[in-house]
Amino acid sequence: MPTGQTGARARGRAPVPPTQPRAGAELPTQQALELLRHGDLMVEGRLVDASNTTLRAFLTLAGVTVRCVYKPVRGERPLWDFPDGTLAGREVAAYLVSAATGWDLVPPTVLRDGPYGPGACQIWVDEPEDVAPLVGVVAEEDLPTDWLPIAEVGEREGSTYVLAHADDAGLARLALFDAVVNNADRKGGHVLHTGGGHLHGVDHGVCFHADEKLRTVLWGFVGRPLPAEARAVLSAVHHDLDGPLGANLAAVLTRPEVDATVARVTRLLSTGVFPEPPQHWPAVPWPPL
Repeated sequence: MPTGQTGARARGRAPVPPTQPRAGAELPTQQALELLRHGDLMVEGRLVDASNTTLRAFLTLAGVTVRCVYKPVRGERPLWDFPDGTLAGREVAAYLVSAATGWDLVPPTVLRDGPYGPGACQIWVDEPEDVAPLVGVVAEEDLPTDWLPIAEVGEREGSTYVLAHADDAGLARLALFDAVVNNADRKGGHVLHTGGGHLHGVDHGVCFHADEKLRTVLWGFVGRPLPAEARAVLSAVHHDLDGPLGANLAAVLTRPEVDATVARVTRLLSTGVFPEPPQHWPAVPWPPL
C-alpha cells in the first residue's frame, strides 16, 4: 500500500475502486476540486497514526478515481486552545492561503459532506519510499554541508544528534507560509516530497490562532531577508485579504483570526525577514518528525 500524507498507512479492508486510482496531485487544480466537491466518496480505511479521525478514501467522478483524505468534524478531539470553529475549517483555510500564494504548497482541500458527516476532504499525496528526506535528526558529524541545524536533541554513543533541515527553496516557502498561517504544529512528517522536486505541507488543523503560536522544525531560515519573489507574493496576499481571500477565510475562521492573519502578513512585509522563534512557548513541536 503506498505511503504518503504524513507517512501513515490505512487500516481496514480496502474496497476495490470503480477504476484505477490516479495520482490526484497530478490533476489540474480545477479537476481536483471538482472531484473533491462532487465525487462519490468511498472510505478505504483509517490512518492509525492520526490523533483525530482521519480516513483515506476514494473519490470518483466522470470515470476518474483518486485517493483523498477525509477528516470528519465529528471525529475531532476538542482542543482547549482552539475552542472556536473546527479543525476541518482550518485545513480548508490553509488551502485557501496556499492557493492565494500560487505556490501550490497545500493539496486541494474542501469542506464537504461524507459518510460520517461534514469534514475536510483533501487530495492524497503519495511520497515515494526512496525519496531523500529534507528534515531529519542526524549525528552532528554527519550533517550535510547544505543542511541547517535547528537544535540538539540528544547524545548517543559519543555523538551529538541535531534536528536539521535542508537549505531548500521549497522549504523556505513553506516556512514563510507557516508564519502567515501561524502553524502550531509543523513536524517533519508533515512535509511531503513528491519526488519531482515539489513539496506539499499537510495537517493544518491547528493554524490561524489569533495569538502567536508558531511551532515548526523549519527555523533554519531565521533572520534571512525575504526573497523579492516572496515579498511580491506577500503583497498580493495582503491585498487579497482585503477582498475575496478575506471573505472566504471569514467563512471558516473567526473574525479575530482573519484580522490576525492580516497583521502577520503586514509584519512580515514590514520586517522583510524570516521571523525569530518565540521566547515564551516551545518553538519546536514534539515529536519533531
